[in-house]
This record gives sequence, C-alpha cells and structure tokens, in this order.
Amino acid sequence: MLLDAASLYFRAFYGVPTSVTSPDGRPVNAVRGFLDMTARLVTAHAPERLVACWDDDWRPAFRVAALPSYKAHRLAADGGEETPDELGPQVPVLADVLAAAGVARVGAPGYEADDVIGTLATRAAGPVDVVTGDRDLFQLVDDDRGVRVLYTARGITDIEAVDEAAVTARYGIPGRAYADFAVLRGDPSDGLPGVAGIGAKTAAALITAFGDLAGIRAAAARTVVPAAPLTAAVLRKLHAGAGYLDAAPVVVAVARDIDLPPLDDALPRRPADPGRLAALAEQHGIASSVRRLGAALGWPADALA
Repeated sequence: MLLDAASLYFRAFYGVPTSVTSPDGRPVNAVRGFLDMTARLVTAHAPERLVACWDDDWRPAFRVAALPSYKAHRLAADGGEETPDELGPQVPVLADVLAAAGVARVGAPGYEADDVIGTLATRAAGPVDVVTGDRDLFQLVDDDRGVRVLYTARGITDIEAVDEAAVTARYGIPGRAYADFAVLRGDPSDGLPGVAGIGAKTAAALITAFGDLAGIRAAAARTVVPAAPLTAAVLRKLHAGAGYLDAAPVVVAVARDIDLPPLDDALPRRPADPGRLAALAEQHGIASSVRRLGAALGWPADALA
C-alpha cells in the first residue's frame, strides 16, 4: 500500500475541523485525519507492506522547464507551495509520528511523491494499492500486475477502488491511457492547459481511434482528407498545440525508475520508538489516533508502555 502522503494530509486537513487541537491549542486535524485514514485502510485492505510517499519537491525543475505553467498558480511568495497556515506546522509532526511508529516514509530529491509511487509500484512483485486523491495516478492502473488506485473521492472516508474497467467507465478510454488523455484534455489544478478546444469527449475519441498520443500525432501528420475524429477543426487544434504536445508528456508522465534509498516497508509490528511515540501522542493530543493505528497494525496492548 503506497500512500500519497501530501494528497492525504491535505484531504485530512480539509475533512477534519481545525477545532481538533493539541493540548496547547494548535490544530492537529491533518495529523489525526491522516492517522485515522491509514488505520482504516490497513484494517480494510490488510497490506503486507506500507509506505508513506513524500513530496521532497512538489514542483520539480524538470517539469517546470518543460511547462512553466506547471503548478504556477500554487506558488507562495517565498517560492514554496501555498499551504494553509494551520497545516504547515502539522507536516513535520506527522513525519515524526510516522518515524516513531515505524511506518516507512520515503521521498526523493527533485521528485514528487507521484514519482516515488510510480517507481515503487513498478518494482513491486505483487499487487499494489495506491491511495491518493490525485487522478494523475490513474495512469499506474494495471490489471495484469494488480495495480489499482484507492481514490479518495470526497473527505477522508469515501474511497473508490479504481481499476482499468473503472477508468474506462469514467472516461471512455483504455484503462492505461490516462496520461495521454490528461495531456490532451488538460488539468487546471496542475496548471496543465491541454490542447485548446479539445475537451474530454474529443480526447477520448482520439485515444480510442489511435491508441495513444504518438498514434494521434502520427495520424494527424499524415491525414490529408479530414474525417472523424480527426476533423478539420481537430487537426487545426492539434497542429496549433504542437509545442505544448511536445512538452506536456514530460510533465504528466509519472517517473518509474528513480533512485530511492533502501526501504524497510514491512508493516511495523511494534513501534520503532515506543517512548518517543508515547511522548508525541501526549504532546499533540493524538493518543486515540495512535492507538487506532496500532490496533490496525496489530501492535500488542502494551506497545506504548
């Protein structure tokens, strides 16, 4: 089970009221929500391995170089990611709790959590559940290898299992074609404009007809007599968007072969540092969430003693 950590702690922050605070009055709603969600997921799906995948770089330079608009609308004045004031201080607390609990957490300099997830999912020998609220990761869905997305559709409890059939049912495209579909249609939430004038319906029709983005562009290059779905209007739009289509796949495609540090991703059967975890639980008023996580992981009753 690969957790898209930033996606989940943002979702937890907005799904749990900021009135959930530590004993000294600081919000811990994102920490509580993340831990409770993880406990429910482990209980429901019983993974053998668990990794919290981290954004070491939320806006990697190689993606910005390819498409300067990538996530530009989310830039804060200091050049970092715009984050609610009450969320920022909770992120290092969550990292400390995961470390003390012994839950594997991994990021990679210059890469997003998506790329960590893509690499670990590609390396995995068995089935993989990717937990995220980011549709970009639908591109990893692979029925043959047992890779699916547990999509946090709303809040922190509404989770939809997405396999290839679900992608097809939702978008009308082959299950593994999501990245090319996203390039064509665009995604305003990531600053990805798409090809001007080509929406989801046309993008799906093009992918269904020609298989992938390379096939679409090859067909557009050789088409002399326009015919649906490569109508004259669509051809004009594809030719006008050629520069964007050259750059966007680098932005959208999840890396699958990055270098990662050695990783012990087995479920922790006891806390890695019981004393530290107990102290963090008391300091931040999250003891009940820590106990729920411990119960889901099968910790003995005296794990924090």
